[in-house]
Amino acid sequence: MTTCRLCGSTSMASVADLGATPPCELILTAEQLEEPEVTYPLHLRVCTECWLAQIPPLITPEETFTEYAYFSSYSTSWVEHAKRFVDGAVERLGLNADSFVVEVASNDGYLLQHVVARWIRCLGIEPSVNVGKAARDKGVPTVTDFLTPQTGAAVREQHGAADLVVANNVYAHIPDVIGFTQGLRALVADDGWVSIEVQHLLTLIELNQYDTIYHEHFQYYTVASAQRALATGGLTLVDVELVPTHGGSIRLWARPSEVAGEPSKAVLDVLAREKAAGLHELSGYAEFSARIAKVRRDLLAFLVTAASEGKTVVGYGAPGKGNTLLNHCGIRTDLLAYTVDRNPYKHGKYTPGMHIPVLHPDRIAEDEPDYVLVLPWNLRDELVEQLSYVADWGGQLVFPIPALEVVRP
Repeated sequence: MTTCRLCGSTSMASVADLGATPPCELILTAEQLEEPEVTYPLHLRVCTECWLAQIPPLITPEETFTEYAYFSSYSTSWVEHAKRFVDGAVERLGLNADSFVVEVASNDGYLLQHVVARWIRCLGIEPSVNVGKAARDKGVPTVTDFLTPQTGAAVREQHGAADLVVANNVYAHIPDVIGFTQGLRALVADDGWVSIEVQHLLTLIELNQYDTIYHEHFQYYTVASAQRALATGGLTLVDVELVPTHGGSIRLWARPSEVAGEPSKAVLDVLAREKAAGLHELSGYAEFSARIAKVRRDLLAFLVTAASEGKTVVGYGAPGKGNTLLNHCGIRTDLLAYTVDRNPYKHGKYTPGMHIPVLHPDRIAEDEPDYVLVLPWNLRDELVEQLSYVADWGGQLVFPIPALEVVRP
């Protein structure tokens, strides 16, 4: 990749080269194991002009999101997080029965169900046919589409302008960041609000969260680069919150530039933290590759030692981040017998690339393994509680990120 998708600069510096992997959410059937599997380079670079970190758009959103394996509602803590957001937004913005809320990439209605429960008019825009159907089944109005400036204008014409547009964990998933941002502006009322949650590049770098780099995440934001991205659509960042989701995210509050006013002290404070960490220049990215290599070496050394000692190791979860980790480390069934997942869509299938079987969570209690490698480490508190029964036979949990840690639940 030689050109920044945000500012058009050709000054791009390498941050982390993870080799070539298959798309992380393309979980395989048994029949597909006998077919060729396409891999794509996974190389994170940062633009030294606007400081947007990004990977090349080697796959299209249509390839990933038309039929999607991720259902948000299978994470209890994520549904609770969404409810807290809705409660807070209602209070902050004074939303009521006369308001209109739109969520972009609304998935299975995990968030908008809480808006529906408050009798506030809402609409989800979700490109994945299967998860959008799940949302409609639970009473959340949902249209199947990708957000573009044209889609935003059409929704506004049909349903009216939105008092609040929510775009949680989607701003990284779109290669046309400028067109998507213009779509957000088309949706929102001239005096409305846009709320975006996206993983913070600051915590990704500081806490070695390199497994969150995968092909459906096209870019990785600091508050500084997010400000620049929002401005391309006529939106201005007015406030930011640091939230713990996905290992550390930023919640961006933006408004149409005409009514935005000055940014809050929180915005200035986070910008100062990013600058101090060197993320507004090249120095903050220099050691990341070396720290990634250590995560890989430590995890492989643990798994190889466990195997040589006759210990059994299985996985918990089959998230996208887990597939980046498994493929980068080259972990196959000789080191990880299988993984389990609460999502029945994945049962009886196999992870991309490494072909680890995905089973029902009950299998862990049946087999009583010595170790459970937790792949969705960002749900640590939730999963330590869910997996507390592993202690009954002396089993332990293994967390690979930010550094290898073995704990008794």
